[in-house]
Amino acid sequence: MTLRHPHLLVSLTAHGFGHAAMTAPVVNELRHRLPSLRVTLQSDHPAAWLATRFEAPYDLISGPGDFGLKMASATKILLEESAAGYRAQHDTLETRVKTLVESYRSLEVDLLLANIPYVALLAAKQAGIPTIAMSCLNWADIYGYYFGGRPEGPAIEAEMLDAYRSASVFLRPAPSMPMPRLTNTRSIGPIAPRGRGCRAEIRARLGLAESGRLGIIAFGGVDPGLPLDRWPHLDGWRWLVTGDTAGHPDLIAFDPAWMDFTDVLQSCDVVVTKPGYGTFTEAAVNGVPVLYLPRVDWPESPALVDWLTNVGRCLPIAPEALFDAPSLGIQLQLLFSNPIKPLVSPTGSVEAAETVLSMLAGLGRLRK
Repeated sequence: MTLRHPHLLVSLTAHGFGHAAMTAPVVNELRHRLPSLRVTLQSDHPAAWLATRFEAPYDLISGPGDFGLKMASATKILLEESAAGYRAQHDTLETRVKTLVESYRSLEVDLLLANIPYVALLAAKQAGIPTIAMSCLNWADIYGYYFGGRPEGPAIEAEMLDAYRSASVFLRPAPSMPMPRLTNTRSIGPIAPRGRGCRAEIRARLGLAESGRLGIIAFGGVDPGLPLDRWPHLDGWRWLVTGDTAGHPDLIAFDPAWMDFTDVLQSCDVVVTKPGYGTFTEAAVNGVPVLYLPRVDWPESPALVDWLTNVGRCLPIAPEALFDAPSLGIQLQLLFSNPIKPLVSPTGSVEAAETVLSMLAGLGRLRK
């Protein structure tokens, strides 16, 4: 009897781009090692953006409706709206899980890799599909941090924890939040792509002098909510933004269609961002200094900031300083005066891929 090609379902939280960006290097590594692997992405991210990260071919289906948190901007959480969203989601949880179970069975999925929709994990468990969870955080801990004290909080949090505990393993790529309530975690190295080094090409494309400074303002696919029309002018600097330039003469709109984001990031002198896994790890892997707006209310921040402080170059900057030319200039000088450290090796991609392959082999899904 000839085995059909193994089928991996990759289910992604559509809270910004970070969860998908973290997963793409793992899936791409799997495709290189096992070209026969069939991949289905379950995601509500824009198809055009997914195509810039995940190597074809793959099938794309709509996501499990996992919203993470509802955001007013990249750093401002809509707490009441998020709490209401979770109440509504758990009021209909049984129905939503049943719908996913039927979908997964019809797809003949062999293994689910989830980053980190817990509803997908619950559905896979009911469908009898083995699962691997992978992320730097889990939504149960995030939910508990913000909403655990509400009347409905403990019951919702318990259902989320049950989902994450059901995974065969929960891979925690560095840097990750502590997850003491999960006993199935395994720490692995960082996951991030390397850019190909095209500084001169990018500057030529943008019409910039080789000696000019180029920064990028990137907040992980979420609107930063910054008044970019007030961005200060610094002599010799131009800035790429992933959204509207607000008509500012020093800002340049970045179009992902003309060049890979990581290639662009590696070719910049600095990235302005918030604490977030994708941008922090890509900056460390590609040797890009980071100015970040602190997120004192985000429970993942300490792990991210401590890690990047140890392995890379980063400094916080207050929102008011970001829009004051002397303050921004001073903070950039301080940032660049920090010692340059060795590039971080993104070993987590290989470690995660090997975990997936090992599980597929154990299921008898790999041809000899």
